[in-house]
Amino acid sequence: MRAVLQRVAKANVTVAGEEVGAIGPGLLVLLGVEQGDTAADADALADKTAELRIFEDAAGKMNLSVEDTGGGVLVVSQFTLAGDCRKGRRPSFTGAAPPAVAEALYLDYVQHLRRRGLTVATGRFQAMMQVALVNDGPVTFLLDSRKVF
Repeated sequence: MRAVLQRVAKANVTVAGEEVGAIGPGLLVLLGVEQGDTAADADALADKTAELRIFEDAAGKMNLSVEDTGGGVLVVSQFTLAGDCRKGRRPSFTGAAPPAVAEALYLDYVQHLRRRGLTVATGRFQAMMQVALVNDGPVTFLLDSRKVF
């Protein structure tokens, strides 16, 4: 499972012109589920997302997590994170989890964050979405459950 975490001043996602999710300060998470990912990957990645100290403290050091700051989290599914661009000019998506599996693990990730007490907004699974954000920093990190945990 892969996640791109972006520290944001605000972010929102729209589908067909309708805003379906929005947050103020916090994290925009683009989440990709790969074949072989499990609920344990979703839970570990959610814990890392909640606890990663990437927000500045009073001294200006990255010392606070999204939990510490009370920030929101906007989670948007993005199967293209499982794309393989090593060969040719067209990405291969054979490594992406099947939609039913991916949606279940996406929802597990979201629910795990909510159980931790975070305010979580979402996009709409398998929809064409427009994501808008004001990146804060910019501060962006790539997490991969197969490399980090």
